[in-house]
Amino acid sequence: MPSILRGVFRGLMVASILSLSIRAVAIGAETRRPNFIIIFTDDQGYGDLSCFGGEHVRTPQIDRLAEEGTRLTSFYVAAPLCSPSRAALMTGCYPRRVGMATGSTFVVLLAGDRKGLNPDEITIAEMLKKAGYATGLFGKWHLGDQPEFLPTRQGFDEYFGIPYSHDIHPFHPRQDRFRFPPLPLLEGERVIEVEPNADYLTRRVTERAVAFIEKNRERPFFLYLAHPIPHTPLHVSPPYMKDVPREVKEQLAKEDGFVDYGTRKKLFRQAIAEVDWSVGQIVAALKQHDLDRDTLVIFTSDNGPAVGSAGPLRGRKGSTFEGGMREPTVAWWPGKIPSGRVCDELLTAMDLMPTFANLAGAPIPDDRVIDGKDIWPVLAGRPGAKSPHDRFFYHAQNNLRAVRSGPWKLHLAKSDRRGNPTTPAALYHLDTDIGETRDVAAEQPEIVERLQGYADAFEKDLHANSRPAAFVDKAKPLVPHETKPK
Repeated sequence: MPSILRGVFRGLMVASILSLSIRAVAIGAETRRPNFIIIFTDDQGYGDLSCFGGEHVRTPQIDRLAEEGTRLTSFYVAAPLCSPSRAALMTGCYPRRVGMATGSTFVVLLAGDRKGLNPDEITIAEMLKKAGYATGLFGKWHLGDQPEFLPTRQGFDEYFGIPYSHDIHPFHPRQDRFRFPPLPLLEGERVIEVEPNADYLTRRVTERAVAFIEKNRERPFFLYLAHPIPHTPLHVSPPYMKDVPREVKEQLAKEDGFVDYGTRKKLFRQAIAEVDWSVGQIVAALKQHDLDRDTLVIFTSDNGPAVGSAGPLRGRKGSTFEGGMREPTVAWWPGKIPSGRVCDELLTAMDLMPTFANLAGAPIPDDRVIDGKDIWPVLAGRPGAKSPHDRFFYHAQNNLRAVRSGPWKLHLAKSDRRGNPTTPAALYHLDTDIGETRDVAAEQPEIVERLQGYADAFEKDLHANSRPAAFVDKAKPLVPHETKPK
């Protein structure tokens, strides 16, 4: 490299480092940039926390998180199913924007799927890793199980967990249709176990997350703790089986070569309790190492409930009614996020990527469309801070089903394959009708027309500004690495 170019390059690097330092100081981190933790559960409903009105569960640790932080009561994921929701979280984009609205043959990615999140996409982990962060994922990935798509190829320094839902295994009730292989447990890119004892998954991923915090306590880190539960089949470790009714224990003791999904649904309260324990362990580790005032924690879920409660919301997992996509969410950062606050501004999981970029002073991709927005002013409780979204779009697989703007939500009209209308449009005012029970479309034709226009414009935007997922030619299920003889 000519000396003049080396000088220019060094100047740019120095300017970049100075910019990162200045931005970190600007948010109050005098000696280090903030840590980020996302705790992402699986299939947890809006009503499945005590602090969100759930009376069928007890969540004292998460309740304390809410007391010390802010409850976000209009926080949305971008899809009502696992894979697309997680793609949106990682990329800051609607799933259709990045080609991840479905798996290649099913609504989510399955074992040995030839499809995955495109390695050309920039994830939260990659963005922060480039800015000097340690990055770790412990738990469920579900964005592709082929080597090209694993977390270690998407910005994570460490990965311990399962590549997809733990029901993608030979004991699935529809194994006659799916013919799933044994469930793999990975360390990095290596299968270290098959059919790991699911009773211990919550405990194991939590222990690894705590170890990651301890290991990286002297540097900024991004921790993604993606719990496999309360997705069915429900499992808990022995301490959480103590108060399970005797008849349930006896029924589970009969499992032999199968998994009793029906009986295991009765472990829901215990499964949520163990997730709550896990949150307590994470917070305790932060406080032990004096990191609590340096760390932003977001607790939320990937979509609505399959077993639990959507609370006052209509719809469940897979639905574009509120119950499928509005999640119970808590934001916690002592000294930075107001305590005991309830925020009802429209926010999304897609917003975490640009928000973290701002707080970390990390460069966000400027060569592609990102749907998320920086929501730090709202999280910080700044006077007058409002949602940066004047509209939000609800998808079911590849179909745009609804659009929200302010308090108004329009469910779009549906047609059959021939274009004949089958379901008329329906309009709800969420501020006064959170349960979407009273259709006022006939009374508000101008609102219907405006929101329909938003939907039409968004379809055109997706057509013009979408990026493809990636595919491999010969996909195969993950199996343990063979040990070569000496």
